[in-house]
Amino acid sequence: MKTEEQITVPFLIEECRKYYALPNNGVGVSLHVVLDDANTEDEDIRQCIIEAAAQSDIEGLKLCQLLLKASKTQRKKLVKNYSKYK
Repeated sequence: MKTEEQITVPFLIEECRKYYALPNNGVGVSLHVVLDDANTEDEDIRQCIIEAAAQSDIEGLKLCQLLLKASKTQRKKLVKNYSKYK
């Protein structure tokens, strides 16, 4: 797992691309509140953790942990730029 200092927006974009590329990870995945709807606050990510856990979405849980380590600025840049990379 990367440390906070190692987390970059390009890294997050790549991790999101990998996540969405997984089977059955289209619209409505566990992290859609953050990635599709641009809700980037800690409580939004924590809600995604609850949803991912309920769906046994291990990769979603890992991505949530990365997002919680990312700065709020990085999260905003991610959702602003991510749609270009889907």
